Amino acid sequence: MSGGKNIIAFQGFLGANSHIACQERFPKMTPLPCVRFEEAFEAVEKGKAALAMIPVDNSIAGRVADIHHILPGSGLSIIGEHFLRVTYQLMAVPGASFKTLKRVESHVQSLSQCAKFVRKHKLTPIVSADNAGAAKDVAARGDKTVAAIAPPLAAKIYGLKALASQIEDEDHNTTRFLIMSKTPLKTDPKKGPLVTSFVFRVRNVPAALYKALGGFATNGVNMTKLESYMVGGHFTATQFYAEVDGHPDKPGLRLALEELRFFSKEVKVLGTYPGHPFRYEAAKKAH
Repeated sequence: MSGGKNIIAFQGFLGANSHIACQERFPKMTPLPCVRFEEAFEAVEKGKAALAMIPVDNSIAGRVADIHHILPGSGLSIIGEHFLRVTYQLMAVPGASFKTLKRVESHVQSLSQCAKFVRKHKLTPIVSADNAGAAKDVAARGDKTVAAIAPPLAAKIYGLKALASQIEDEDHNTTRFLIMSKTPLKTDPKKGPLVTSFVFRVRNVPAALYKALGGFATNGVNMTKLESYMVGGHFTATQFYAEVDGHPDKPGLRLALEELRFFSKEVKVLGTYPGHPFRYEAAKKAH
C-alpha cells in the first residue's frame, strides 16, 4: 500500500456512510473527507492518500450517479469491494421533537431510502449535498424545526439527538463500495473467487453488443453486471460498465475479452480483485 501515509479518502463529511465503510474495512487507516468524488480520486492519484472508498450501488436507490463516468479516466485501479448495511437516524438539535419539526435535510439518496418515513411524518424533504454534511449544518444552525437524516456516527460527531433510528424503508438497505488504488492488485488466477471490472464501447455496426457479449456465454463466463451510460452527452456514444467472475488470465475470460475487443472500439480493464463474501451470501439466499 503506497502513498498517503496510511490515509484513505472518501467523498463527504465525517460521519457519512463512506466514512463508516472506511472504518469497517480499514480501521487503522486515517479517513480523509473530500467534497467531491473527483477530489477523492485525485487524492490517491497525487499520493495524498493510499486508497479511496467509493460508493457505486445501493440496493434501494440503485447506482450512484456520475461514478461510472469518473472511473475510467481516474487513472486508478479497483483492488476490492465492500458492502455496508446502511442504517439511518432522524437527528436534530437537543430540545427538538416531532412536534417542532417541519423539514428534513439529507442527500438525495438518503431521502430516497427513507421516503416512507418522511411521508409518514409529513416532513418537507430538502436535498443536501451530503447526509453527514446535513447533520453538521443542522447542528450549526440550532433550528428546532429542521432535522437531518444521516448515519448514527454523524449524530455522535456533531452532538445531535436521535429522534428515531433505523428509519430506512427496507431492512436490506445495503451500499456497495469500490476500493481504489494507484497500484493494481496482483491476483493469483488460481485463487478466488475473483471479480474483474471493465468498461467498453462497441463499434457502430448492427448487433454489435450482441456479438461483443457472445464470447462470455460461449466461454462460460458469468457476467454479474452490465450498465450503459452516455459519453460526452451524445445519444449515439454509449459506454458500458461490466463485471464478470474470474481472472483475465484464465482461458475462458481471456478468450471472451479477446472477442469483446474485436467488436469494440475500446476495452479497459479497471481491476481484478477478490469478491466480498456478502456477494456470495446474497446469491445463495436468492436461490
